[in-house]
Amino acid sequence: MTAKLRVGIVGGTGMVGQRFVDLLDGHPWFEVTAISASANSAGKTYEESVQGRWKLAVPIPEAVKKIVVQDASQVEAFASQVDFIFCAVDMKKNEIQALEEAYAKTGTPVVSNNSAHRWTADVPMVIPEINPGHLEVIEAQRKRLGTKTGFIAVKPNCSIQSYVPALHALREFNPTQVVASTYQAISGAGKNFTDWPEMLDNVIPYIGGEEEKSEQEPLRIWGSVQNNEIVKASSPLITTQCIRVPVTDGHLATVFVNFEKKPSKDEILDRWLQFKGRPQELELPSAPKQFITYFEEENRPQTKLDRDIERGMGVSTGRLREDSLYDYKFVGLSHNTLRGAAGGAVLIAELLKAEGYIQPK
Repeated sequence: MTAKLRVGIVGGTGMVGQRFVDLLDGHPWFEVTAISASANSAGKTYEESVQGRWKLAVPIPEAVKKIVVQDASQVEAFASQVDFIFCAVDMKKNEIQALEEAYAKTGTPVVSNNSAHRWTADVPMVIPEINPGHLEVIEAQRKRLGTKTGFIAVKPNCSIQSYVPALHALREFNPTQVVASTYQAISGAGKNFTDWPEMLDNVIPYIGGEEEKSEQEPLRIWGSVQNNEIVKASSPLITTQCIRVPVTDGHLATVFVNFEKKPSKDEILDRWLQFKGRPQELELPSAPKQFITYFEEENRPQTKLDRDIERGMGVSTGRLREDSLYDYKFVGLSHNTLRGAAGGAVLIAELLKAEGYIQPK
């Protein structure tokens, strides 16, 4: 068997960093060999650094407990120990941009869970089943950064995963207008009910910055590569409302959509059932076999019952029906910290490895 690629997790002590640690435990291609975080955690073992704030229901993997956490700002030293990194830090946007570029300039590929570089023209923002072709801008990015092997690739916002795949499978019918309301879990804020008791028996009708991301990021994903940069699509017109609800994991969306060429209900269900992307073709380790699952039951998908479908990497839909104002309406669901965050980033890294962008140093 080929030796596993050495992975570093920058920001490994936060909730998303913890998800990376869990997902990569026993991964067939990747092995966590280094973890970094803020200077406050540096010098402690990973087990010590997350003591009292481990947020997952599963225990800390044995393989990482004794890894000594390093200072994320020591870029050269950390990068020299790994083949590529996942980045999930909690810093200001300009600080994240500078940190990720610094890592890339060492020749180290960066797969980012952060939003800082999502609109950098030559940084691909990827849902692997939808826009793998955007990876071609990496060559132009490498030239800009002055590196032969380093680059940055990012995953999009977790809120859009619950409805963009379902719409993408219907692109042949040209969606023109989309209204989506998302009902988002508290783990999307990096919290659980112990951290955030005021969310019990409560709904908050505002999540800072989320609606703009939910309306604009799909257009970048559906955009095209022109002159070595990604130009966002001009349609469909999307409007959203994003609501925080008292559930641990899982973002649910209610979606209304108009089409230029209205499909039949059977055509929609067929496209959802048959849809496959590059990860399924390549049989990547984290890829769901069935990307979009439709539930016939009127009360599905439900967040608690269905967020873990395909190990949390699948997308669920249900309640497809014609509407009095729009052509159709439906409900979508995705797991926000698996498909929407760490799992989506791991799938991007698998695609990058399979396509030759990530290699051993």
